Amino acid sequence: MSVVLVTGGTGTLGRHLVPLLGERGHEVRVLSRRPGAGTHVGDLSTGAGVAEAAAGAELIVHAASDRRMGRSDPAGTRNLLAAAGGCRHLLYISIVGVDAIPYLYYRKKLACEQIIGASPVPSTVLRATQFHELLAAVLGPLSRWPVAPLPLDARFQSVAAAEVAARAAELLDGDPAGRAPDFGGPQVLGLRSIVRTWRRYHDGRPRNVLNIRWPGDLYHGLADGLHTCPEHADGRQTWAEFVAATAR
Repeated sequence: MSVVLVTGGTGTLGRHLVPLLGERGHEVRVLSRRPGAGTHVGDLSTGAGVAEAAAGAELIVHAASDRRMGRSDPAGTRNLLAAAGGCRHLLYISIVGVDAIPYLYYRKKLACEQIIGASPVPSTVLRATQFHELLAAVLGPLSRWPVAPLPLDARFQSVAAAEVAARAAELLDGDPAGRAPDFGGPQVLGLRSIVRTWRRYHDGRPRNVLNIRWPGDLYHGLADGLHTCPEHADGRQTWAEFVAATAR
């Protein structure tokens, strides 16, 4: 049994990962800024409480991210690494396409990858495609709008967060790999198809969809699928299966 510290343990991925790690026999610590949400209270952006949470942890999963477009993520990653002296394997959860699409949040994630890679802490970076849950979090509120403006030419390869969590748990128990193979969902779909499936299970909502085209490389990157990895379509649950299961 190893002591594992998980940052982001109360998030979309962490809610699946924490119990999996427990089932694998680990003693799991969860770092959270909110008292009572995890096992340890701390703030990655300032470093407060991080050393205490990391003390004695042999394994670390870094899945936390600043909701403000990752603004404090590089500083938080540095603070975590500074407290990870006894860690023999740190696993960082990143996103496919962070080095290809000019998006501020992606730039912050890429910076974290580079900070981790340059540190002496043995590490693995796992890039995954967008979670099904993320697409649902966007389409849910938009379903209440009279008109939903969406870049329908964009393509996604969404994956179940639970499946990424299972892959992360496997990697963590292995040797540090530097950069692990990407992990994507089973299908690359255009946003038109994604919305069509969503409407089928949500009373035809959003009723009206307006196709928008953004200027610049961000839009073209999404349309060209630079955040997908068809060669690593390792996930099993399809978008349609996720929507059908969660709409019940």
